[in-house]
Amino acid sequence: MSLTSQIKEFALDIGYSKVGIIPADSFPEYAADLQRRQEMYSFYLKSPSRPLAAAEPLSLMPEARSIITTVYDYAQKNFPQELSGKIGRIYQARCYDAPPERINGARPELLKSFLRKLGCQVGEKISLPERLVAAKAGIVTYGRNNFAYAEGSGSFIYLTSFVVDKELEYDQPSVEVGCPEGCSACMKACPTKAIYEPLKLDPRRCIAFNTFMTQERIAGSRIEPEIRAKMGTKVHGCDICQEVCPRNQAKLKSRRPDDEFLVKVAQDFSLTRMLNPTEEFYATRIQPLMYNYIREKKYFQRNAAIALGNLGDPTNIPALALAMNDPEELVRAYAAWGLGKIGGGKAQQILEGKIKGETSAAVKQEIRESLLATG
Repeated sequence: MSLTSQIKEFALDIGYSKVGIIPADSFPEYAADLQRRQEMYSFYLKSPSRPLAAAEPLSLMPEARSIITTVYDYAQKNFPQELSGKIGRIYQARCYDAPPERINGARPELLKSFLRKLGCQVGEKISLPERLVAAKAGIVTYGRNNFAYAEGSGSFIYLTSFVVDKELEYDQPSVEVGCPEGCSACMKACPTKAIYEPLKLDPRRCIAFNTFMTQERIAGSRIEPEIRAKMGTKVHGCDICQEVCPRNQAKLKSRRPDDEFLVKVAQDFSLTRMLNPTEEFYATRIQPLMYNYIREKKYFQRNAAIALGNLGDPTNIPALALAMNDPEELVRAYAAWGLGKIGGGKAQQILEGKIKGETSAAVKQEIRESLLATG
């Protein structure tokens, strides 16, 4: 059996659904697109991922000869409805950038170990343009919503690539859009119009981006009020443009077994508990699903405050009032916004009482604006 066949069969054996291989060439089209839209993607261009360097794999690994790319179908089990309106499916599946001690983090480590046993040197920390790599390897096509699609899985996939120093057998590309002609369901459904034209996304307007990339160290912690009001109950990720896509309907409607871990999480999960979490709730119900981007509890609390405000249910006022006592000014500010969004005499009374002793100028401003909304 050839080296290429051994690699592909092992990858399939450990749970990947598709495998492709391409030469370790550069990706000038990817670099050019990022540079054209550098204002939108400045947060990424300045990140430790170094995407422009990774567009030239040989600059990071001179020995590189091939790129092995894989598709993991993360929608093999059901996602509880109680979570799906709040947490993106890929995060519920616990497969996105999973730590090595978890099953989805162990899978790429197993493949790396196997490659090394075959005598391959494997590159580390090379953040490749995964969708383009997979399309060049013929295992995905593009969707107008900017997602990659694999046959039988739709866009509910996670792509992982491995750069090695061996020349292998290469696959034929499928760099094409596979959407029905004239379809614009994703663009019409996006509440914030983040998909401003086919295959073009402004991340600053994307709900998913705003749930987890709006942190001081990345893109600033402020979420614009216009975006907040359109986030609904999304607290980590957003699947709207995937849910409406005709190419995903077969997967969404298929009968799949329950994920028993998610069933347990769904029984305990609530937005009010996310807003004012105990250490146990944070460790067992937030972190196992939402470890990907956020490391500080206050951002989860902020997102929960927005979601509760958007629900507009007065029964959530006590939870938001409690959050107005949180030591983090970010939490207090967005709890104030949530109270203003719900409105009514009780919310107004709480806001008026809190502004007197508030020491943060930013929180005071949110309270003032919220009082105007409730008045």
